[in-house]
Amino acid sequence: MATVAVIGAGAVGSYYGARLAQAGHDVRFLLRRDYEAVAERGLRIESHHGDFAIQRPTIARDPADIGTVDWVLCGLKTTSFDDAPALIRPCLGPETRVLAIMNGLGVEERLAHSLGSDRIFGGLGFTCINRGEPGVIHHYEYGQVAITHLRDDPSELDHALALWDGATVEISSAPSLIRARWEKLCWNVPFNGLTVAAGGVTTEAIVTDPAHRDEARALMEEVVAAGNADLAARARPERIDGEAVIARMFALTDVMGPYRPSTLIDFLEGRAIEVDAIFAEPARRARALGVPTPRLDQLAALLARLDPARA
Repeated sequence: MATVAVIGAGAVGSYYGARLAQAGHDVRFLLRRDYEAVAERGLRIESHHGDFAIQRPTIARDPADIGTVDWVLCGLKTTSFDDAPALIRPCLGPETRVLAIMNGLGVEERLAHSLGSDRIFGGLGFTCINRGEPGVIHHYEYGQVAITHLRDDPSELDHALALWDGATVEISSAPSLIRARWEKLCWNVPFNGLTVAAGGVTTEAIVTDPAHRDEARALMEEVVAAGNADLAARARPERIDGEAVIARMFALTDVMGPYRPSTLIDFLEGRAIEVDAIFAEPARRARALGVPTPRLDQLAALLARLDPARA
């Protein structure tokens, strides 16, 4: 069994950390907001796969109290990226690997700049998870994670997959980190973005309104074009199959019901939203590659104006 530090134990970090603990790993959670509640009542997961609780999880307020581990699972929002290296470093040993289950583009590269590239993995989760009352996580639907390695090393991917043996999580590997990141943006850009831009609505409102649905498709098409240009610029042979990816994103979202993505929740609760990593960075990359993305540019600019952190 592995030792695992969860840095960023919000909805995503707590859920996947709890699944690893359920599978028998020694999981240690860095908690701030929910520390007292979890210390008193444990960590409870209410999931469509079945509810469960970690009655006495190992928790800490300071990463130095967690110590060196085999794996760091980083579930921080990219709005807290500047804090990530200092929070992760106390948990690193020579063989520690870091799995970032985070949204946006450039996540792994930024971590590698501070922590070294060989140890950095990306986890692209597709799931409906929200926080409930302190110490409670609601897992509504999906939950799969595609794992990538910054250097696209197949042997490292095998090592990462082995961590999840026995866990109630659907895990796959993605051989190309860049392609996987752009494909994930095909969901994050339209659905995180338009739910805010359309006035604080759910994903159901986006897919059932013809005008919103058309706008979501147009945004996905821009993301696909930029992603394929990025792959070509890196001399990568693979390409994103736009029609297949777009069809899959709509098929998955059509059955979600009235789901509130993380960007919408942060916006409604007055917290900083992940404008840069999910919207602005893809737009910057598209411009550098000479790919026009007028809808993405407009959405990124609007969200920057609406961001509670910039008010």
